Amino acid sequence: MGLKTNLLPVLCCFCLNLGVAIDTIKSSQSIKDPEYIISNGSAFRLGFISPVNSTNRYFVIWYNNISVFTDSSGVLSISKDGNLVVLNGQEEILWSSNVSNSLTNSSATLLDSGNLVLQVDTTRIILWESFQYPSDSFLPRMKLSTNLRKDEKVQLTSWKSPADPSIGSFSAGIDPLNIPEGFVWKDSRPYWQTGPWNGQVFIGIKKWNPVYHNGFSVVDDKQGTVYATFAYMDLLHLSKFVLDSQGNLVQTYWDDGKEDWKVVGLAPKDKCDVYGTCGANGSCDSLASSICSCMRGFEPKIIEEWNSGNWSSGCVRRKPLQCERLNNNVEEGKADGFFRLKMVKVPDFAQCSYGAKDDCQKRCLENCSCVAYVYDVGIGLIITITMTFGAIAVVTTTYFLWRRMGMTHKQVWKKWQVATTTNNFHVANMLGRGGFGPVYWGKLHDGQEIAVKRLSRTSGQGLEEFMNEVALISKLQHRNLARLLGYCIEGEEKMLIYEYIPNKSSDAIVFDPLYQKLLDWRKRFNIIKGISRGLFYLHRDSRLKIIYRDLKASNILLDQELNPKISDFGMAKIFGGNEVQAKTKRVVGTYGYMSPEYAMNGVFLEKSNVFSFSVLLLEIVSGRRSASFDDDEQHMSLVGFAWKLWKGENSMALVDPAIWDPSFQMEMLRCIHVRLLHMQDSTRDRPIVSTVISMLSSEIADLPTPKQPTFIEREMASYTDLAQQGQIKSSIYNVTITAVYGR
Repeated sequence: MGLKTNLLPVLCCFCLNLGVAIDTIKSSQSIKDPEYIISNGSAFRLGFISPVNSTNRYFVIWYNNISVFTDSSGVLSISKDGNLVVLNGQEEILWSSNVSNSLTNSSATLLDSGNLVLQVDTTRIILWESFQYPSDSFLPRMKLSTNLRKDEKVQLTSWKSPADPSIGSFSAGIDPLNIPEGFVWKDSRPYWQTGPWNGQVFIGIKKWNPVYHNGFSVVDDKQGTVYATFAYMDLLHLSKFVLDSQGNLVQTYWDDGKEDWKVVGLAPKDKCDVYGTCGANGSCDSLASSICSCMRGFEPKIIEEWNSGNWSSGCVRRKPLQCERLNNNVEEGKADGFFRLKMVKVPDFAQCSYGAKDDCQKRCLENCSCVAYVYDVGIGLIITITMTFGAIAVVTTTYFLWRRMGMTHKQVWKKWQVATTTNNFHVANMLGRGGFGPVYWGKLHDGQEIAVKRLSRTSGQGLEEFMNEVALISKLQHRNLARLLGYCIEGEEKMLIYEYIPNKSSDAIVFDPLYQKLLDWRKRFNIIKGISRGLFYLHRDSRLKIIYRDLKASNILLDQELNPKISDFGMAKIFGGNEVQAKTKRVVGTYGYMSPEYAMNGVFLEKSNVFSFSVLLLEIVSGRRSASFDDDEQHMSLVGFAWKLWKGENSMALVDPAIWDPSFQMEMLRCIHVRLLHMQDSTRDRPIVSTVISMLSSEIADLPTPKQPTFIEREMASYTDLAQQGQIKSSIYNVTITAVYGR
């Protein structure tokens, strides 16, 4: 019998030994190797041992009726400050519990659960316990836990080798996600998963030994901690789960007759059970000559890698599919549908809701971010799958109905991946902060730079709104739109991963006196045309008709060549094929950029974007912020000031002096003229984006005369009254609401 299977190490490496038949060490006592202590019910023993083929001594807890080898010179005692310490033969401290409170009346007791607790003698308050620092073994009544709010975890860690109990490459624990489930990680990356917890069992390992079904539970304490624990009904069984040095989670119990541990459960059981073996949208069959294949309707993403036996890149759809909810004009036979897959494990990225089995398909069809669903008979749990990663071939009693939707090519990231690329969200990596939350710079292994938008808890954006944004952006591809690389949802964490745009947002350059000269007229005019092309794509060329609703300088990013890219689609609205306008009670956006019909009545349409574009165009030409502009003489807004100059035939006074060039005067005047046409009160008088593009490029030579908007008349009258009363105030445009109802 190998000694490695008998030990339950709770601390790390020491070179020592222990033993006396008591269960408690008081401050006046110590235990010297090879002495030991035994729990009150004689179930567990604590002492020092040496693994097979090793001369090192380790301080461990193990089942009392299983013999081990002993010798040597270690000491376990209570220090003067009340800490539990391990000393060597020269009385040097090798390890300490490091409890901050300084006490003289503490003691350490080995409980019959195998838990060693350091507690205050008078109050019995526990200061430290070994169950909070497990090694490779999971015992009955031990809790493996995760608290995402405090970033605290209690996990198993494998040995480096059978003869070396130092920390190895594998760890195991509970991950809350959207539905809690167990994981084994290899170097912090998922290696194996249990499947979601359905209130009774982990649905991916239903066929494990029945002992696992008795007393196993997953608990959410509603304080941020989720933990898994188990307690066997038969207390005479010595039992445990062990994470071995090869990453296997082994369920065992002690066989008195054979005097050995009997294995009753093992995971992963084969290559198909290993996380992500066949990549996204891949199917795995361990009995096939080539274990990986693509699911129906999919093909290998990188055929050369696939043919060489490297399936990690997974599969992609052969043809793009329609989303019925986003397109009211779906042709006959083109609507999304489902097909059934049996014998599969639910992916770790799943959203939970409740309802009747017959509602599953209907609810999934109504949610454009849903690509699959599963119904668990035990408690009526509906799991909505938004994206997938991992192989499909673990035998369970659940099944999938996969929705035909073309968005699975976007990568689902794990929090550890994002944390690695951003130096654990270090403040030095923070690029800035928007209404969504902080934005971090990161770098992938291949050198690609990324920008991570991390949803703050105060932003107010929920999971459904977040996923709708992901579903929206994943369908858009244009050179003047920021490119989404992937996203991450773990517990309360929600993040979007974009391509990194090196020059940040346009307002960082256009309004900064130090950088304004970098943007000459040619560059600014190219930015204006690029934004108009991006809007035209959203309105006309994309498969979906999208009204952006928050067009402003800070949402226009500039790449290395200063090409504009529209970003931040959290407030965008999708229009159906026949829709021309919509109305909402949730007025979101930024004052000063909003069209009158939207700001006052909640009505928005394609030409509402045109109005916002006109304000942005004015800012780019003048180099001044609309929100903070205040004309010294008449205390007018930038919009009102532009109109005053137009009426006085002095529009060139509006142009940023840093870019003044007489050779471009006519082009500058045309931009200002077009911009005033965007500002018309009536949406009928405003040009559509395609007309704007033609006007800017001079394809339309004669431009109509703009009408003075009534809101400018009201503004001018208001400022006249205030001037007469001596109560001049700043522009009405200086108040920004990035979201009235939260992003």
